[in-house]
Amino acid sequence: MQINRQRLLDRFLRYVGVDTPADPHSSSYPSSACQRDLAELLAGELSAMGADDVHVDSNALVWATVPATGDCRNAATVALVSHLDVSPEAPGTGVKPQVIESYAGGDIPLPAGNRITVADCESLKGMQGKTLITTDGTTLLGGDDKAGVAIIMELAETLIENPHVSHGPVRILFTCDEEIGHGTDKIDLQKLSATVGYTIDGGGSGILDVETFSADGATVTFTGHNIHPSIGKDRMINAVRAAADFVAMLPKGHCTPETTDGREGFIHAHGIHGGVGRAEVTLILRSFDEADLTEYAETLRTTAARVVGQTPGVRADVEVRRQYRNLAEGLRDVPEAITLAEQAFVNLGRNCTRAIIRGGTDGSQLTEKGLPTPNLSSGQHNIHSVTEFACLDEMIEAVEHLVELTKLWGGRRV
Repeated sequence: MQINRQRLLDRFLRYVGVDTPADPHSSSYPSSACQRDLAELLAGELSAMGADDVHVDSNALVWATVPATGDCRNAATVALVSHLDVSPEAPGTGVKPQVIESYAGGDIPLPAGNRITVADCESLKGMQGKTLITTDGTTLLGGDDKAGVAIIMELAETLIENPHVSHGPVRILFTCDEEIGHGTDKIDLQKLSATVGYTIDGGGSGILDVETFSADGATVTFTGHNIHPSIGKDRMINAVRAAADFVAMLPKGHCTPETTDGREGFIHAHGIHGGVGRAEVTLILRSFDEADLTEYAETLRTTAARVVGQTPGVRADVEVRRQYRNLAEGLRDVPEAITLAEQAFVNLGRNCTRAIIRGGTDGSQLTEKGLPTPNLSSGQHNIHSVTEFACLDEMIEAVEHLVELTKLWGGRRV
């Protein structure tokens, strides 16, 4: 089946042109109103192509269904999920995408003066002749996860245009605030009513993510005593110094993002906020083995106690919060979530690699809640960076894979 290459490119460029950075400091949902702008755009396009049950709910989640065809009406329902927001960790507004047709190889100069280098992104070595979409070097592109959004939208229109292709019901769901850990907060799994889900939120092509980190968040709060520095002798208790000492005592040569890879976990102190009277250190704890998280939490507590012991008068409170758990644990319940995805690659004559993610996806939490949801590639590269880019050819391959995958699930009855 021929995928409409130009239509997919146009979709992607249209979607990255809508600003959707998540706001980690917001108490609203979605955290940024602009996410609803993209939601409404997508709902309009889904309605125009003839999808069923199209609506944007009160939380700005987009819902739709591509109905089953032929004799597949009793087949298992597949949910395809991507997120509307982009990371707040780099500038994400005013995106100016650049399209490079037939990439010639080598480093890619960007309009802002910086470059996408082969040394920093080895996947470029195999992309000669492909179409790449970059930023101008000042913002994110938004391929994480608007590449996934565009792929699912193109898959939906392709299936609707080709009713002779046998497949079961396909649920479409676009979420908000995934980048700040709230992508599944407002999902009603009964409403979704799916047997299996797939997030389209992975890098490169031909990769099937079957494990993620297990994750906790932590806040260590130091309470001191603020008083004017001119009269501070023997009276001031500086919480900022206590917080700085705490971070300095944490592991440095191991158990950090800078010193680990593969299956190694870490403790990551990513923020210090406050003043003399009260200062907070925010951290994330990550490991593929949940038992490590217990150990890391104990490291925080013992380190905080050491700081209290050497800083008379200061108080420390350690709060650890559960975030998500390893995707692999829940995928065991529906092994076909993995095997059928692999079979779809085989049917297309393509290689597939099972992989692990040193992070999490909406699928981590959906799986934990009872919907097995591995992660599939969407042609993203250099995510969360102003050197981010996407590969159109890999996005087309992702649509082709989803067509084959929905056909295979069409043969599975519920």
